Amino acid sequence: MKNYIHVNNGETVQWEGKPDRRVSVFEGIFNPMLPFALIWFLFDAVFIRMSGGAAGEFRIFYLGFFALHLMPVWIYLIGVLTAGLKAKNTRYVITDRAIYIQKGIFTVTTERSPLNEVNHTGIHIGIIDRLFVTGDVVTECIHDTHKIENIKDFDSVCELISRTSQDQYTDTMYPNDLRPDENHGYNTKCVRK
Repeated sequence: MKNYIHVNNGETVQWEGKPDRRVSVFEGIFNPMLPFALIWFLFDAVFIRMSGGAAGEFRIFYLGFFALHLMPVWIYLIGVLTAGLKAKNTRYVITDRAIYIQKGIFTVTTERSPLNEVNHTGIHIGIIDRLFVTGDVVTECIHDTHKIENIKDFDSVCELISRTSQDQYTDTMYPNDLRPDENHGYNTKCVRK
């Protein structure tokens, strides 16, 4: 599968990157569902072991019941197995006007968030992020929250988004042509026509 993001005409790419795959896989393994799935599996394993001698039609019902009853374990395992594929298909692009996030497993979706709609930008560093020196940039927009996850240069990306979104917001609210002479505004590349 070709991994690319189509940016709108007139936008200049300022940064692009992908998540660290190792961090994504480790976060898939060591997620909050791990102890729950492990306890659930051990609990069911005891009952499966105790009734190992079930016979005939009851055995089919019994196996079907526990196959369904182990659903939390299957959900956890599917999450672990697809974590690497999610990371492979994920890509981030920041232009002078928007943030593009491409993600998915079997189908890939690209979301675009205009920078002038970003209200807040922050950094999240988890335990596994600390081990691999990565971090997440969290942006809150008017309608959504987006995460640029498991990237090495999270500090500079957070600063880039904050600065550019402030510039975009200022240019939207106070276009350069309407600013007084003593206020020359921010040095943005965005030109309104």
